[in-house]
Amino acid sequence: MKDDRGIYYHPQLKNKRVRMYIRKFGSEIQFRLWNQDVPELWEEHGWVAHEAILQASKMYGGKTFNPEQVYDINIAEELIKEEG
Repeated sequence: MKDDRGIYYHPQLKNKRVRMYIRKFGSEIQFRLWNQDVPELWEEHGWVAHEAILQASKMYGGKTFNPEQVYDINIAEELIKEEG
């Protein structure tokens, strides 16, 4: 999907109020979260490189939250590929 902010997907399929925007910046894929209920989140948090997400995943080590599920590189790569 795409709007004026860019290409996005819903990281929580049942919650359409949250969007994960993606972009390719040089050779890396970056992510940025937008939440309709917390609009200031967009301004407070910039683009995050996939490498940083992988590092965060190691810190969580299988706990209740897995950043790789929310920041899904497979979905991002496919959407960027489709966008051409």
